[in-house]
This record gives sequence, structure tokens and C-alpha cells, in this order.
Amino acid sequence: MEAVAATALSHRDLLGIADLTPEEIVLILDTAEAMKEVGRRAIKKVPTLRGRTVVNLFFEPSTRTRTSFEIAEKRLSADTLNVAIATSSVVKGETLVDTALNIEAMAPSMIVLRHAASGACHLLSRICKAAIINAGDGMHEHPTQALLDAFTIREHKHRIAGLKVAIIGDLLHSRVLRSNVLLLRKLGAEVWACGPATLIPPGLERMGVRVTTRIDEAVDGADVVMLLRIQLERMQGGFFPSLREYFRTFGMTEERVRLARPDVMIMHPGPINRGVEIASEVADGPYSVILEQVANGVAVRMAVLYLLAGGADDETVA
Repeated sequence: MEAVAATALSHRDLLGIADLTPEEIVLILDTAEAMKEVGRRAIKKVPTLRGRTVVNLFFEPSTRTRTSFEIAEKRLSADTLNVAIATSSVVKGETLVDTALNIEAMAPSMIVLRHAASGACHLLSRICKAAIINAGDGMHEHPTQALLDAFTIREHKHRIAGLKVAIIGDLLHSRVLRSNVLLLRKLGAEVWACGPATLIPPGLERMGVRVTTRIDEAVDGADVVMLLRIQLERMQGGFFPSLREYFRTFGMTEERVRLARPDVMIMHPGPINRGVEIASEVADGPYSVILEQVANGVAVRMAVLYLLAGGADDETVA
């Protein structure tokens, strides 16, 4: 029986890709197409979230994600508040829960949270009336990154089902890996994961992923190659001999790109470490869509905000 297209999200929060059905994922991607059109207008603004307040609560450093959410909120005419954690009461010992409850007392419509602890967004969703959007929680999930990656892939390939996607890098510490695997598998892609044996999380195969420590095998015939940042700030101990050795064994070079399909897409969630995960000539080369990912992030986050606000019944984007 043919699946019925989703017309709204079934949850009031976006905590992870695990909570979304394939139909809801497609709804977000389709909505993002309309939002991208808003970004091409002379006046890049629609009144969809007028009168609603969105709080960006980032406990970890971020450039792309925080800026992307802020631009998305402003384009939808929301009142935006960015909480600077370094100058907040958190430095005085206030807990995440107390911070969130104090913000909740000011009646925001949504809270966008990035936190170093896995599950932090789920905790807030249980105690806050505001909708919670996960902007990255520990090593758990980063749903909007996976959505913008899928949006970018679909723009170029016009499909996701049947594509070979190779994800290479620090698999162990990556919330981007988990969200992308969940999304790509739900939409029918063949996902390969590659990295040093010390950086492969146990049980990754159970998520339907082909796991290898040989980069040539992962890249061979790939439609999409996604590099992940080496997260030195999360590492305690030696996971590989040196950054130079990592690049020699797992770095994406022009030679390795030639193993993939001729129309391969090279992706990276950023920030990129040139000469570690990826050579500069590849990052800046004709197959790279890294800056497109950044641009598409605004449209995808607009779509998420719009749909969580009940936007499927709203005609203000048209």
C-alpha cells in the first residue's frame, strides 16, 4: 500500500531523527524547498512566526548552527534571544534545568538547545512547555544537520534511495554520524562508514551500516562522500598515532576522490580541518558542496521552525 504523505509533524519537539517517520522527513525537505525560495527574494522575510519568541541556548561553541538558526528565526519574523552562556548564571553554578525553567518563566515559544550532555534536549522536553529543538546533544544526535545534508543530496541527485553514501572520519564521537545514518537508512540509501578501528563505535553494523577500516573500499563507487571532523576536544588518549598519519591513511585526497563516481558529492558538516580530514584542493574543488550545506541549513531550519509552529496550515510563506 502506498504511504500517505505527512502534512504535519507528530511531535511538538525535534529531539532527533529517530523520532521522525520517512514521510515526516520528506515533509521537512519539501518545506525547505519553499523556504529556500524565500531566501532568494529581495526582502527575505515572511510573517510566519511574528509574535513568537525563540531562545537559542548554546552551551557549546558554534558558528554555523547558531548563526543558521538565528537567521532562520529572523526570516520567519520571530523574536530571537541568544543566551550567552559565558556571561550567564551558568558560570555561577546554575544547572541546565534551572536555566531552562527561568527561561521558561518568560514564556518563549521554542528553545533551541546545544549541550555537551547526550539527552539534554530530552530532559528539557519533559519539563518545558516550549517546543525543544535539538541543535546537537553530546554524542547523541544533531538532527537538523542530517536534514540539511539530505536536502543538499536530494538537490543534486534528485533522490536518496539507492545511493551509496560513505561517511569517513571520527565515527565514535560524532552525533552527525548517528543522525545521518538514521535518516539515510530511513530513506533507502546504502551507508558505509570508515575510520580507524579505535574510532568505530561498537554495534554500528546493527544500524544497517557497512563498516570498514579501508577507505578505498568505502569510497569505491560512492555517490556521496561525507567527511567528519576529528574531535580532538572529546578524545582522551591516543586513538591514532598523529594527525599526519591520520591524513595519510584516511584523508580525502584528489586521488581517492577519483575512486568514487564521476559525479560524486564531497560533504563536510564543518568546521573542516584542512590537511587532516580533507585536502584543500578537495575542499575547494568542483565536487565540494560544503558551502552549499551551510546555505541550505538556513532553509531547513526555517522549515523545522515553521512546521513545529503548526505551519502546515499557514499560508504566509506563499
